[in-house]
Amino acid sequence: MQADFQLLMISAMYENGGNTTHRFLDGHPQLWVYPFESQLGTRMVVDSLSSTFPVKYRWPEFLTEANEEEDYAAIIDEETKIRARTPQVSKFHRIAFDFSDTDRLAIYLEIMRFLPRSRGNNVAAFFRATFEAWKDRRKSGMEKWCVGYSPIVVVDTDKILADLPLAHVVHVVRNPWSAYADTKKRPVPLSMKNYMLGWTLNQYFALYYQKKYPARFHLLRLEDILADPKVALGALCRQLNLEGSDSLGYPSWNGMPLDEVYPWGTLRQVTGKDNRGTADELSPEEKDEIRTLAGLYLEALDYSHYLLTG
Repeated sequence: MQADFQLLMISAMYENGGNTTHRFLDGHPQLWVYPFESQLGTRMVVDSLSSTFPVKYRWPEFLTEANEEEDYAAIIDEETKIRARTPQVSKFHRIAFDFSDTDRLAIYLEIMRFLPRSRGNNVAAFFRATFEAWKDRRKSGMEKWCVGYSPIVVVDTDKILADLPLAHVVHVVRNPWSAYADTKKRPVPLSMKNYMLGWTLNQYFALYYQKKYPARFHLLRLEDILADPKVALGALCRQLNLEGSDSLGYPSWNGMPLDEVYPWGTLRQVTGKDNRGTADELSPEEKDEIRTLAGLYLEALDYSHYLLTG
């Protein structure tokens, strides 16, 4: 096993600020930050949650009889592979990204030549090969942790922490009113009941794992990140024995500041005022229904009085 591999895996329900948090961490000199969503799932993921969440966002499963090249091909990694192989259809086509998926495969196979196949080794090799194949990545030489982001992967926290003994998971939660108001803007949005089913399931697992793994699982509210990202994410960095950095104060891509997080995420303006204003796009009836569907999670996550503030 790649016993020295340190992975910080970000999770968040859709429109809950996972991409925003990912971009705030991007410029930290001690982090290798995955370029896009690290969609590690494979089509072999089949369980009671497979009908609720896309398998591309899940922790991967691999066939026992597969070989290393088949393992690599099984990892969906949609955003990076599309940008590398067919950049003209990628939403990131205007972003400079000197990267070859073919080169990454060769590097992955070379890494795995010295390791037994296992889920943990496969994932670690996939991340390491990505950063080695990314030719125009700005490097500090001080990197210690890899950072990935996959929506809803909190549901697989047990597997992540078991497969990678040094890994940590950070789950980001956003108030459900603003989150649902943003998901309504998608071309084909989830219904309120389906969206809130996903939101509550995410928070159930987050609160459960926070108690089960207090030293390796971190729960952050997007509202606190937006209020002061250097404070909220600086505290996370200290828990990982990392230094603070001014780069935590703004979103970036490959270390270069971004005016907006889009197209990485739907949250274009990352301020607390905009976040609160988004909640008010909902009708009074929608707000009341979300309060009912969110139930006790509002109190557990300190959102009970959110609509009554500022």
